[in-house]
Amino acid sequence: MRLQKSYGLEKGYSMKFSFINPGPNPELPIEDVKKMVGAAPPLGMLYIATYLRENGVDISIIDEAAQGYSLKGTVDWVKKEDPDILGFSTCSSSGRKAVLIAERVKQENPDIVTVFGNFYATFNAERILKKYPFVDMIIRGEGEHTSLELAKCLEKNGDLKKVLGINFRNNGQIISTPDRPLIKDVDSLPFPDRELLDVEYHNITAGIVVAPKKFSSFVSSRGCVFKCRFCGCRRLARNLWRSRSVENILEELHLLFSQGYKQFLFVDDNFTLNPKRVIKLCRRLKKEKVDIEFFAEGRVDQCPQNMLREMSRANCEMMYFGIENGTQKVLDYYDKQTTPQQALDAVKKARKAGIDVIVASFILGAPHETKQEIWNTLKFAQKLQVDIPQFNILATFPGTDIWEELKLQGLLDEEKHWETGVLVSEVSPDAVPTEEIEQMIHDSYQRFFIRPEYIVKQLFKIGKSSYRFSVLLNNLKRAETVVESVKMVT
Repeated sequence: MRLQKSYGLEKGYSMKFSFINPGPNPELPIEDVKKMVGAAPPLGMLYIATYLRENGVDISIIDEAAQGYSLKGTVDWVKKEDPDILGFSTCSSSGRKAVLIAERVKQENPDIVTVFGNFYATFNAERILKKYPFVDMIIRGEGEHTSLELAKCLEKNGDLKKVLGINFRNNGQIISTPDRPLIKDVDSLPFPDRELLDVEYHNITAGIVVAPKKFSSFVSSRGCVFKCRFCGCRRLARNLWRSRSVENILEELHLLFSQGYKQFLFVDDNFTLNPKRVIKLCRRLKKEKVDIEFFAEGRVDQCPQNMLREMSRANCEMMYFGIENGTQKVLDYYDKQTTPQQALDAVKKARKAGIDVIVASFILGAPHETKQEIWNTLKFAQKLQVDIPQFNILATFPGTDIWEELKLQGLLDEEKHWETGVLVSEVSPDAVPTEEIEQMIHDSYQRFFIRPEYIVKQLFKIGKSSYRFSVLLNNLKRAETVVESVKMVT
């Protein structure tokens, strides 16, 4: 395939690449949409946009829902920007919205080149191109180098078959070029320019804004070496973990601190994989007086006491543990490679280290997981003595091992579910029905949060924690603002 129009390099034409982070799937319940909007900046897209800009490509970018764009508003923005290439960051919750936008944009400007990337696009590349004629190309996997090479190829009206890591149509045939090697030296990438998006982001946990100060997500490493069967990260990252150097991380944190950022969520798939790296980073943060607060995620088998202690000293206010289940049989099915005892030990060590808020996530509804085993996990969450439990119903989508398993068993209608994924309890006859799991979760949340001893402990912790107190005040102010807004409307 070669592009129909020539870009006229002899006249100094500059390729323009615009990006859209689509809002959630319009078919989602409004409650789910609210949870996703404005939680954190789309770092992956910002990395690509910044990298292109550093290499001479004209770029522009919007975070559709977070910036309050309607579908019409987004299409009008594209018309105003008039890019040559329009890129979409897509996942299972936003893929359908990206499709709607791309279709409207193509109706207005058939010459624009529409490109889908990220998880949804990577694992559904051929399906997307077969179903949607207004989507021109797919970028698979990491997008920085591929996006730049694609832009240069289109600018020169070159041969797309030479661009690694893409899918496109050629005379009705879908071409898939070989995978692009992963970026080994992630320090070589420019820092993502968060100022490209004029949005005030806030991390939201259990419906509460937990980052009231100027906030951003942050990536200190890429990839995952584990094989959890419900997750697609390992396939996307090809079972590799690539870390940024501590010096490179600190340079970016110093820059962001100078820009007024005060709170960060490390969104690494494996932030604690190398405890020595974490300890070195935390000690440097203290030594260099980078006065920030941060939140991090970790596995229960990767949390030595000395690492947690250094994290606490460096102002790690919140720790997320992916515990997933309280039954070993289910953990083994997930191939989590952890035990319930490790979860108990990890929470105790985090408490002892002084981590202020501990969040534990759980996944319920695996095939063969009985109703009693679900109850056991819900009770286990209470036994852990965490501050916030997060209960999720197991979903599966292309790119995960569970999807492949259910497909081979003939339980999955791929054509029906490939775009949005599906709850395993909706397709597996051996799983507890979805409605029952939802009711069990609802009842468990009520019991968890209304326990007198829990309420007393949380009130006591608010009195001792400046972080918790600031979160409380911020959310009270937000609630007052909402009430006042409702009064004005009515």
